[in-house]
Amino acid sequence: MPVTRLAWFSPFPPSTSGIAAYSAELVPLLRARGLTLDVFAEDNARDFVWQQRRTPYALTVFQLGNAACHDYMWAYLFRYPGMVVLHDAQIHQARASFLTKRWKPRRADYLAEFRASHPDAPADVGELIVAGLGGVLYQHWPLNRLVVESARLTVVHNERLAADLLTQYPTAAVTAIHMGVADPMAAATSVPTTSVPPTSVPPTSVPADAIVLAAFGGVTPEKRISQLLRAVSAVAARHPRLHVLLVGATANHYDVMADARRNGVSDRVHVTGYVDDADLPGYLHAADICACLRWPSNRETSASWLRCLAAGRPTLITDLADHADVPTLDPRGWAVLDSQAPSREPVAVSIDILDEEHSLQLALDTLATDRALRERLGRAARRWFESHHQLGAMADAYQRCIAEAVAAAAPAVDPPAHLTSDGGDLVQTLTDRFGVESRLGDLFRR
Repeated sequence: MPVTRLAWFSPFPPSTSGIAAYSAELVPLLRARGLTLDVFAEDNARDFVWQQRRTPYALTVFQLGNAACHDYMWAYLFRYPGMVVLHDAQIHQARASFLTKRWKPRRADYLAEFRASHPDAPADVGELIVAGLGGVLYQHWPLNRLVVESARLTVVHNERLAADLLTQYPTAAVTAIHMGVADPMAAATSVPTTSVPPTSVPPTSVPADAIVLAAFGGVTPEKRISQLLRAVSAVAARHPRLHVLLVGATANHYDVMADARRNGVSDRVHVTGYVDDADLPGYLHAADICACLRWPSNRETSASWLRCLAAGRPTLITDLADHADVPTLDPRGWAVLDSQAPSREPVAVSIDILDEEHSLQLALDTLATDRALRERLGRAARRWFESHHQLGAMADAYQRCIAEAVAAAAPAVDPPAHLTSDGGDLVQTLTDRFGVESRLGDLFRR
């Protein structure tokens, strides 16, 4: 059986992107399954063209998300179409920022991409975004059409998202596989100290008898940290042992400790700063409840939530359409929410975004005192992880998707010209200006 050789475009450690960690866990498993992978991160992507010319790859694989660390991939997505793993359904924000906030903005290129992706959008929407007024407009116009329709196969991590993309783009090839993560508890041997000396927060410590409400990942407003702090403030008098542990890097645009002081809970809030993956199991072990909230959402699957499930922790999640297939509990009466079979065991507590702070208060009131419920939810969470989100199962699913994409032909699409330009015409123009006969442009072509 011939070895399949892949070009794998993804951020990779030392990048602290979640997708870098995802690729670092997945790539060794795929290599162990007989695939040959060359990883092309931002620092070495320029080597892809000559390696492709010398020995063509069977498939390009793009790990694409809504962040600046993916910007470099757009130079290859349309010239070398392959399998796109779409981690965020909305990629407009990062792409618009890359094109319009450069030292020499590429306004015409951005507007061409916007019109091609959203031909029915009002003409002024693109102009508003160029002017820096994107805001919620990014959510309404996700700028993913060209990427999805030009790929041999688009892979997402949620069946609801896959179904929606197929409805929007019926000629595209889209499939879903469950995201897997390495079991964070397999190597958990000790609990780290919860003494936290980040640069902007005074050293504090979590009391040994505290009920620890933990949130993992970047400390940003989208994680609903502010709403969580207000809910903690509202129940603080009833739960003096309730403390908040924020495990992740802080953001320049959100002062979490100032927010905690405004809510009168700064003595209960502990921020670790960025935590190495090796230390993560200990922090998960220290948590009694995990907050894995998100709004607005780019319909991404949260790896930090999956790690909390794997750790057997009760979790609070935002009640999103993409969670409809996950059995959860509604804290407003503790009824089971399940679109498939109400008899299934709930694995998390679902928070209605339209009743967020009230629902959070109800959830915290109960979970902070009901240890049996926490343990029951934790056991169910662990079983859900084992049956749906094992890393090895995801690697097996990748094998099937890769085989499907290798066998598929690249779709016939006509993206804006700048997306398929190889730079050869510019080289030829420059050499012609000096009357030099040159074939340098051919070096850029396949």
